[in-house]
Amino acid sequence: MPHSISQESSIDEDFSMPQADAQPIKEETTTQPQDVEMADADSPKEEQDAKVNLEDLFNDDDSDGEFTSSAPSQLVKDQSPEQPIQVTSKSSYSDPEIMRAFYQRLFPFRYLFQWLNHSPTPTNDFAHREFAFTLPNSAYLRYQSFPTADLLRKQCLQLLPSRFEIGPVYSTNPRDRKTLRNASAFKPIMKELVFDIDMTDYDDIRTCCTGANICHKCWGFITMAIKVMDIALREDFGFKHILWVYSGRRGAHAWICDKRARELEDTQRKAIAGYLELLKGGEKGGKKVNVRRPLHPHLERSLRTLKDNFQTSILLDQDPWVSGKAEHLLNLIPDPTLRTALQKKWDSAPSRPSASKWNDIDSVAKVGGLSITPKALVEAKQDIILEYTYPRLDAEVSKKKIHLLKSPFVVHPGTGRVCVPIDTRKVEEFDPLGVPTVTQLLGEIDEYDREKGEGEGDKKDKMQDYEKTSLKPYVDFFRGFVAGLMKEEMGKVKREREDSEAMEF
Repeated sequence: MPHSISQESSIDEDFSMPQADAQPIKEETTTQPQDVEMADADSPKEEQDAKVNLEDLFNDDDSDGEFTSSAPSQLVKDQSPEQPIQVTSKSSYSDPEIMRAFYQRLFPFRYLFQWLNHSPTPTNDFAHREFAFTLPNSAYLRYQSFPTADLLRKQCLQLLPSRFEIGPVYSTNPRDRKTLRNASAFKPIMKELVFDIDMTDYDDIRTCCTGANICHKCWGFITMAIKVMDIALREDFGFKHILWVYSGRRGAHAWICDKRARELEDTQRKAIAGYLELLKGGEKGGKKVNVRRPLHPHLERSLRTLKDNFQTSILLDQDPWVSGKAEHLLNLIPDPTLRTALQKKWDSAPSRPSASKWNDIDSVAKVGGLSITPKALVEAKQDIILEYTYPRLDAEVSKKKIHLLKSPFVVHPGTGRVCVPIDTRKVEEFDPLGVPTVTQLLGEIDEYDREKGEGEGDKKDKMQDYEKTSLKPYVDFFRGFVAGLMKEEMGKVKREREDSEAMEF
């Protein structure tokens, strides 16, 4: 499957930090991790109120000068001029210089800032946002905040986190929370509505891989989940700005960025998560889908969406009931006479493929006496389809503003792959195994520069390093997404200002 999409070092020795014990980090998301902090550097003075045109925010010149830093010079180790990183077959993505080069040359700090800031000029949407860093020694630093993208970039180059996560916007600067006389004054006030889909939640029904391993076959579960959730979030809740991001190994994250979503209270987030939840635990091998009839319109639509995927991703790719593994399927059929007849048929041909066994349900039902109505059998089959195809969510991640979620475009610590956005218009084409690794990308930069040589002059200097690599389509997609979000945000501000002036008049 094609993987391109389109659209739109250890801590530096001279940096003082208190001893921090290693904290266990959940691989895909982190929920209220222990508060381990570093000593704050001198707080930078406030950014000057520069007036920036919206069109300037998305021009092609991504020079570092866009975000001038007012931080003390001793905060960040002087960076030597960018030199080619010699990437070989023995290079590890976790090498300090590899990570330094990634943050220096490839990570799209500018667009990340625009995404979280919602305005051309710096606002508290970014300045009061919590960032949490996982350091090379596994220490975990919470409540970090930055007034500009430049300072976030400098901190990443200083600490070389193996990854960092994004939390809520707080009522005050997270770094200042301990100076408040009233602790209750420090509270989360805004956060994107987020969802996490993890492949391990499908381990009881996928047959190709287990644990952290994935392949093209089981990635179909994530594809189905994205299709169902994206259409529900857009059509049932009216959200427009939904960013899907590959987690870097075995899952996907959804960031719903509409202002209305960011301002949701925890009770509202819990209600939306509950609306999208369907499978309920139950005993091993037990029925996980129990829904009322007539089906809710969302479930009817989901069945239509998933019908073809059930035939391909489940019956053909997973083949879950072959070679004597049909016991669970039999348990989901409510008619005892039909179960007995199917059991007899399948015992005589244990290697019969799952697609044939699925068809057997109707063919055997036609010749045998049923104790349930044909309608009840159809409904039972619908429940089976939903159990094997409907999204399985880590709902706790979605229910509270305080939860942290891994940032887009960081490097997954287990695979070296970059957490890139997924274009839902081409979701069937997305190939998680084709997503570039950090060492691959740095090698692509060096190869591009060698091929172009030094004769390109100014043209070469103006090209951003990410544009020389297979990361470019993902960054371009993110850039387009951010542009759309910013356009709507600025339009709302303009309308509110005009309404206010009209009322004053």
